[in-house]
Amino acid sequence: MADLCNAVVDLFAGCGGLSLGAHYAGFESVLAVDIDQQLSSSLTKNFNNTVVKHWDLSKTSREDFTSVLGDRRISGLIGGPPCQGFSTIGKRAIDDPRNELIGHFFRHVSMLTPKFFVLENVPGILKDSAWKCLENGIDSIASKYRIVGPFTVNAAHFGAATSRSRVIVIGYGSNEVNPLEEIDFGCGPDAEPATVGAVIGDLVSPGDGTTDETGYDWLPYRHYSSLSAYASRSRELPRGNLGWEVAIDYLKRGQASGFLPTRHTEAVIRRFEGTEAGSTERVSRYPRLDWNSQCATLRAGTGPERGSFQAARPIHPIEPRVITIREAARLQGFPDWFVFHPTIWHSFRMIGNSVSPIVSHALLRIIAENTDMRSAKMAAA
Repeated sequence: MADLCNAVVDLFAGCGGLSLGAHYAGFESVLAVDIDQQLSSSLTKNFNNTVVKHWDLSKTSREDFTSVLGDRRISGLIGGPPCQGFSTIGKRAIDDPRNELIGHFFRHVSMLTPKFFVLENVPGILKDSAWKCLENGIDSIASKYRIVGPFTVNAAHFGAATSRSRVIVIGYGSNEVNPLEEIDFGCGPDAEPATVGAVIGDLVSPGDGTTDETGYDWLPYRHYSSLSAYASRSRELPRGNLGWEVAIDYLKRGQASGFLPTRHTEAVIRRFEGTEAGSTERVSRYPRLDWNSQCATLRAGTGPERGSFQAARPIHPIEPRVITIREAARLQGFPDWFVFHPTIWHSFRMIGNSVSPIVSHALLRIIAENTDMRSAKMAAA
């Protein structure tokens, strides 16, 4: 079987936080799979050469993947199976059917035999029956892969402005990837956490809700005398096969999307005004951001199949409102050319369910540096 060099497949892809980190590390996401069409709706805009499928991954076969990949073998399999069944925030139901998707991730590892795989999930996966699901999955492929982890990473330790913890399991073929240990996946080059002020201080307040024919809103940046390194990177144009041409054109003109307003009542506005930075509003229990600190984990809320519950959204450090889509995206580590859903609700679900691209880039960069990334053509030269 020929190798599809540098190619990765992203399972349970959501909006593509893992895929984006893979691209930054030198890989290319050739196939992204997610059953939720709303969560994955912007993938084709942000990843030009990625095939998107809305398959039920508990039922997919090798033939499904052959229809896209042919008989070629991918370099990596990445994915974050839905974690609500393991989350310490939720009910952590033992019989939640989503728990079984951990096993299906490892089934796909066995099926596709990649050079390496990366699985991410919530810290709750290390507890009780959830740990057994993970342990069984690892055991099922341990004879073919060297396993690193599970270990826990925090996005803030890689230079993000959010203290978001995730559990990582990495596996690799000993003949295809140089030996790796947990210590190799320590903090990234920007190990100092970014502050909220450095990340979103140059972003404008919400607009009036006006959108153009694309269904998105577009606003210019706030005039800022000195941009932080984080903000400057966020404004950079994408490279390679990334980015929607509409968003790129707007970014060239100094504009981005994601500034739709959330309407608050006068009573809510007064409560927000009276909430100190770094504290929690007493009624809504929304946290208020502090310019000089980090953001707590951004939550996703639930889809329509589970009641359409909205997760708590942080309050802006000085304005009496919750943060915008673009502010949330910046805090999570997404660049400004990256677009989400045209609606606020689904956009926040995308961001809250995502892996920070800052983290996925750091992890996959280490794997890329220890994997033969040459194409067959280069190898023959």
